[in-house]
Amino acid sequence: MDINDALTFARAHRQGVLTTIRQDGRPQLSNIAYGITDDGTIEISITAGRAKYHNLVRDPRASVHVTRDDFYAYAVLEGEAEVLPVAAEPNDATVEALVCQYRGVAGEHPDWDDYRAAMVRDRRTLVRLRPTYAYGMLPPT
Repeated sequence: MDINDALTFARAHRQGVLTTIRQDGRPQLSNIAYGITDDGTIEISITAGRAKYHNLVRDPRASVHVTRDDFYAYAVLEGEAEVLPVAAEPNDATVEALVCQYRGVAGEHPDWDDYRAAMVRDRRTLVRLRPTYAYGMLPPT
């Protein structure tokens, strides 16, 4: 499957499953919301204390599975993830990236100061997955 076709399909959705690799080699799956930048990077806001964070810091290989509501079409996008540093200050580079990601997914926040404080308090970070391989089953165009 062509990566651009998979990204086009994934852009029509906002939820998927992120698969990372546990320390023992087994897959660890997490339901996620995501955004996709103009250059095809999948961005996912995560909390630093979760398994997916620890898995990606240790082994950046990841997959995002996106399916159509009727379950008869899907795309899997694979690649190596970049995990930004955990948000430490309301105006640091990670929080700025999280603000951009939020705007791309949900538009404007009603209180950006509160959002920025929450990103630090919740120890949020941003995962950027640049797909290098895609597979799945898409409907004919």
